[in-house]
Amino acid sequence: MLTNLANIAKYGHVDGPGSWRAVLLAIALTWPGGMTLAQTGYKYRGPDGEWVFTDRAPAPGEKYESIPVERSESPPTIGVIRSDDGGSTRLTAVNECLCVVTFIVGFPGPDSNAAVDPPVLTNHYYVLQPQTRQTVLQRAQGQNPKAEFPYRWKAALGSPEAVHAPAQPYRVPYGVGSRYLITQAFPSRITHGAPDSQYAIDFALPDGTPVYAAREGTVIYVRHDSFRGAPVPALLDQANVVEVLHDDGTIGLYAHLHWDSIRVRVGAHVARGEYIANSGNTGFSSGPHLHFAVIINERGNDVSVPVQFAGLAGVAVSPVDRTMLTAY
Repeated sequence: MLTNLANIAKYGHVDGPGSWRAVLLAIALTWPGGMTLAQTGYKYRGPDGEWVFTDRAPAPGEKYESIPVERSESPPTIGVIRSDDGGSTRLTAVNECLCVVTFIVGFPGPDSNAAVDPPVLTNHYYVLQPQTRQTVLQRAQGQNPKAEFPYRWKAALGSPEAVHAPAQPYRVPYGVGSRYLITQAFPSRITHGAPDSQYAIDFALPDGTPVYAAREGTVIYVRHDSFRGAPVPALLDQANVVEVLHDDGTIGLYAHLHWDSIRVRVGAHVARGEYIANSGNTGFSSGPHLHFAVIINERGNDVSVPVQFAGLAGVAVSPVDRTMLTAY
C-alpha cells in the first residue's frame, strides 16, 4: 500500500497552478516494476546515397522508413510502503533514486487514542542516501494484523544540507545566438506563487526548439511519453520533464518538453550545453514554452532559488520578466 501527501514538488507557468509536479511525481516515482517505452527512428538516404539512421524526422517530402524502437525503463520508486507480518505492521521508506531523498512520515504516536477521528499523526524526518531503504516504524497490531493504521508521507529530492553554489552563471538553455522572450520571472507570480516555482523562469520557446543543459550534472528523472497539453486540470500529470542533479545538491528542472524528444536517460551525466530535449507544450500549459527552475530541499520542502545566466563575455545576467534574453 502506497500513501502520498501529493506534495512532492511543483512548478507552473501561464501553465497552471504550480501543483502539477506533485501529481506527476506522485504517480511516476511510485510506479512499480518496469515498462517498455516506444520511440520512433527514421531510415533514409543521405545526399551522397548513404543510409542515415536517426531519431529526427527528415525534411518534408523526403522518402523515409519509420522504425519503432523499444527501450525498457523502470522509474525509481520513492515511497513509504506498509507491510503486515506476524501480527506487526512495518513502514519502510524506499529511495531508489540516484539522489538523497528527505522523507516526512506522519504516523500515530505510541500513546495515540484510536477513538480520535481523524487520528493525530506526528511527523518524523528521515534522510535516505541514494538507492537505500529504511524501516521507519515497526509496531505490534495485537490480534488483528490488518487493523487500520493511518499514516501519510511526502518526499523531497536532494539533500537538506545542499547549498546553491554554482561555479559560474547558468547557460541560457537554448541555442547560442538565439533570443527569446521571458514570459514569467520573479517577481511576477502569475502562476509561480508556490515556493518551488517562485524563482522559476518561463521562456517562450516555439514547439520543437532544442533545449540545452544549463549546468552539468546527473539525470535523476525523465518523462518523455506525454503528447498532450492544455490549460486544463486533467493534464496536471502530463508534462514531459528532465531533472538534473547538480554537484551542490540542487536540481535543475526542464519542463513541458516535446513528446518523444528527450535525448538523455536516468543515470547519464550531462555536460553544460549538452542537447537534452526539445521544448514543447505538454501537461498543464497554455502554449509552447520551457519552464526552467533550480530547486533546493529545505527540510523536506522544495524551494526554488534565484539564478543568473551567462551574458556577453560570461557576465552574469538576472532574468527579467517580459524581456528578451540572448544565449551566449
